[in-house]
Amino acid sequence: MRFDIGDNVSGQRPSWAKRGVIVQEREGAKAQGQLVVVATPLGNLGDISRRALEILESADVVYCEDTRHSNKLFSAYAIAVRSRLESLHEHNEASQCARIVERVRSGDTVVIISDAGTPGISDPGTRVVAAVAAAGLVVSTVPGPSAVIAALSVSGLDTERFVMEGFVPRKRGDREHLYEQWATETRTVIFYESPQRVATTLEELAQRFGSRRAAVARELTKLHEEVIRGTLADLAQQFLTREVLGEIVVVLEGAEPPSPVDEATLRDALLDQLASGASVRDAASFVAEELGVSRRSAYRLALELRDEQSH
Repeated sequence: MRFDIGDNVSGQRPSWAKRGVIVQEREGAKAQGQLVVVATPLGNLGDISRRALEILESADVVYCEDTRHSNKLFSAYAIAVRSRLESLHEHNEASQCARIVERVRSGDTVVIISDAGTPGISDPGTRVVAAVAAAGLVVSTVPGPSAVIAALSVSGLDTERFVMEGFVPRKRGDREHLYEQWATETRTVIFYESPQRVATTLEELAQRFGSRRAAVARELTKLHEEVIRGTLADLAQQFLTREVLGEIVVVLEGAEPPSPVDEATLRDALLDQLASGASVRDAASFVAEELGVSRRSAYRLALELRDEQSH
C-alpha cells in the first residue's frame, strides 16, 4: 500500500503503525546527549524505518524544515508531537546552531529531519552537524531514503564513482563554469533541477555533450514516479514539449577518460612553449592543462629540457 506525503490518505495507516511504536523509556539520570540525523521518506511513507520512528517518538526535540509538513509524517504514524517540533531551514540554521549545541550538551536527544530524504544533502543540517561535532559532542545517524542514491541506483549509469553537485546555479555564467568542469569529469554527475528549468538545462548540456547518456528521475517513490533515460540530445528534445511537475534528479554520464599522453608528445609541447619564451613554470602549467597531465611531471620534464638547451 502506498502513502505519499501530501496525498489524502483518509486517515489510513499501515497496520503495524496503528499499534504504535514501542520505545524503551530511559531510566534514572538523563542519558548522554546526542544529535541524530534521521532520514525520512522521499514521498512514500512506507519507506521509513522502524528505528527512525522510534527515535522520532523518543527525541526531546525534532528540528525540521517545515513543521506543517513534518506534522503529517508524525500524524501518519500516530507519533505524539508534544510541542517538540522546531523549525530549521536555510534562513535560520546558522542562528540555531548554538542553541542546538547547548541542548545536546545538556543531555537532550536532538533529531534533525528534512522535508524528504537525508538532512544536509542539499537541505539544512550541515552547519548544525559541524557545530555539534566541533563541540566534541555525539553526532549519530539513522540512515534511509536519499534522492541522490535512489536516482543513481535506477539510472543505468556507472555507480562506482560519482559526484553530487546539488542544484545547478541560476546564473548563466555560473552554469557555464560548472559545465566546463563537467567536460572533463569522468565520474557520474548527479544534480537537482527545478521542473521549470530542467528543459533549459538539458538543452544547454546537449549543446556541449549531446552524445553523453543521462537519466532524469522524477517524483521518485511517489505515485507518478518516472525515469527517462537517453542521450542528452534525445532528452533535450523530449523535454522541449513536456509539461514537467514534481521533484527532479538528473544523473549524467561521466566524460571519457583522456587518452594517455606519451613522453614524445609531452616533450614536443613543452619545447614549443619554451621556444616561444614561456618560463618553465608557465610552460608546464599550460601543457599540463592542455594535455591533462600532472603539473609536477610536466614541470620536472620542462626543467630537464631547459637544462638540455642550456648546454
